[in-house]
Amino acid sequence: MTVSNGAWEVVIGLEIHAQLATKSKIFSGASTAYGAEPNTQTSVVDIALPGVLPVLNKEAVHMAVKFGMAIGAEVADRSVFARKNYFYPDLPKGYQISQFDLPIVGLGCINIELENGETKTIGVTRAHLEEDAGKSLHEDYAGMTGIDLNRAGTPLLEIVSEPDMRSAKEAVAYMKKIHTLVQYIGICDGNMQEGSFRCDANVSVRPQGQEEYGTRAELKNINSFRFVERAINIEVERQIDLIEDGGEVVQETRLYDSVKNETRSMRSKEEANDYRYFPDPDLLPVIITEEYRQQVRGELPELPEQKQQRYMDELGLSAYDAGVITASISLSNYFDIVAKKTGDAKLSANWITGELSARLNREEIEVENVNVAAEAFALLLERIKDNTISGKIAKDVLDAMWNGEGSADEVIENKGLKQITDTGEIEAFVDEVIANNPAQFEELKSGKDKMMGFFVGQVMKMSKGKANPAQVNELIRSKMK
Repeated sequence: MTVSNGAWEVVIGLEIHAQLATKSKIFSGASTAYGAEPNTQTSVVDIALPGVLPVLNKEAVHMAVKFGMAIGAEVADRSVFARKNYFYPDLPKGYQISQFDLPIVGLGCINIELENGETKTIGVTRAHLEEDAGKSLHEDYAGMTGIDLNRAGTPLLEIVSEPDMRSAKEAVAYMKKIHTLVQYIGICDGNMQEGSFRCDANVSVRPQGQEEYGTRAELKNINSFRFVERAINIEVERQIDLIEDGGEVVQETRLYDSVKNETRSMRSKEEANDYRYFPDPDLLPVIITEEYRQQVRGELPELPEQKQQRYMDELGLSAYDAGVITASISLSNYFDIVAKKTGDAKLSANWITGELSARLNREEIEVENVNVAAEAFALLLERIKDNTISGKIAKDVLDAMWNGEGSADEVIENKGLKQITDTGEIEAFVDEVIANNPAQFEELKSGKDKMMGFFVGQVMKMSKGKANPAQVNELIRSKMK
C-alpha cells in the first residue's frame, strides 16, 4: 500500500538500531553476551556508581567507521559524544551517552530494489554511536516492574535515513538492505528476536503534490520486517482517516501492538531541546585520520551488491536468483559450498531459491538453523546429476533429510527410491501404456503434442516415479516413428 485513495502521499524515514558485535560494552568492560541472568553482566560504570568514568571501546568506533565506508558516507574527522538527558528506570545515570550534532558517520546512501525491478536510492542522514539502555521487565512481578541492566551500555549504531521512502514495502526493502549489509561487514549479528536489530519508523502523510511534510508520528522498537510493514500501513490509514474526518495528526511516539494490529500513543514526541544535549565532559572527541579511513576501507569484504554481480557475471545466475541468495550472508555461504561441491551453480541456485527457501519460509527459520548441512544438500543434488534419482523424487528425499532420516544416499537406499535407468525395463512400461491407450497414441502420432505429457505421466505413475523422464520421452518418440 502506498496511499489510501490516491489523494495522499506517504513519507517514511527509519531510525535503525544495530547492536554492534563487540565482546564488551561501549564504555565498560562488561560482557555483551545475550541470555545471562538479569544484572549479572553489569559493571560499576553500567549501574552508574558515583565517581566512575567511561572508557570508549575502540572496536565500536572501528565498526562504525566500517559501516560508513561500506555505504560511501562521510566519516567525520572529529566526532563528539553528548549526554542525552531523560529519566527512566532502566537508565541508571539519568542520561544516555550518544552523539548529537557531531556524529561519527555523515551523509551516505543505500540502493534498494523496488517491486517493479527499478532501483531507488535512499539517503542516509547519519549514523552515530550510543549506548543502549537496560530493560524493564513487567511479567511475574505482581504489579511491579523489574529492571535488568545487562543490556545497559551495549554499543549501538543508530542509522538514520532521509524521509525518502514512500511506502511500507520500500521501508522494508531498505531495512532488509541495511540488515544484510551489517552482517556482511561483520558489525552486527542481525538477530531481531534478541533485539540486536530493530527500528523506529517516522511516518507522515501529505496531499499529493504538496512539498511540505505532514506531522509525523514515530513508531518505536519494531523488531521484525513483517511488523514494520504492518505497523506503517496501519499508521498511514490512521492518519489519513483522522485528517479526512477533520482532525489533526499530533507529533507523538506510538507503540505498535502486533496482537491487536494497531498503533497506540505512548507519549508526546520530544524535541532535541527536551533532552538538553551537551558534550559529555568525561569523553574526549573521537579523531579519525585519513590513514585510518583507508585502513578500514581496505578491510571491507565483498559487499552484497558486488557478490550479486559476481554471481551473475562468473556463475551465470539470473539477477533474481543472485539477489535472493546474496540477501542473506548465511544463505550465500551455504550456496558457495553447494555450488563448489556440485560444480553446478545454476542447479544449486535453482534448488536453494526454490525447494530450500520454500521450507525456510514455511518454518520461519534461517538456513544456519536447518539440520541439512550444505555438504549434505550438495550430495542430494549430485544424485540428481548422476541420474540416481529424478528431480521429483529428490523433493521426497529432501523431505526425509529435513526430518532427520539420514543422508541422501541413506534415504534413497532405505526407501528404495533409486531411479530406473535400465532401457529395457522402461521400454516395457512404455509399451504397456501405449497398448492400454491406443486412441491417445494415435492422437500423439498425428501431431497432438500435448498428449506427450499424458504418456510420460502414465509411465512415471506405473514406475512409481522411478523411471528416468528423459529416457521415457526418448522411448515414446521412438515408438511414434
